[in-house]
Amino acid sequence: MRWLPEPARESLTLATVLHALSDPVRLELVRRARVTPDSTCAVLAEGMDVPMSTLTNHFRIMREAGVVSMAVDGRHRRIRVRADDLRDRLPGLLDLVLRLAETDQAPV
Repeated sequence: MRWLPEPARESLTLATVLHALSDPVRLELVRRARVTPDSTCAVLAEGMDVPMSTLTNHFRIMREAGVVSMAVDGRHRRIRVRADDLRDRLPGLLDLVLRLAETDQAPV
């Protein structure tokens, strides 16, 4: 597998990470990726009524913000939440956002 470029842990910023987590679709994708690490984009997007081109953009935004890592595995992209990096740089943020999102669920 070949990992796609992502920001270094030290360059993760609150504003960029919050922007990536501000969209309900991206928030749901992060939640799913956290539960099933190294899943493909297609598996994470199952059951979501969102065009693949839009999902591709969402995955790019999350990767460029440093929320997820993405690896090329043949024709697939495997996603992993950068939980340790986020925890080190922005302690408690990911857990808090995901916990609050659970109480504010709207259909995606």
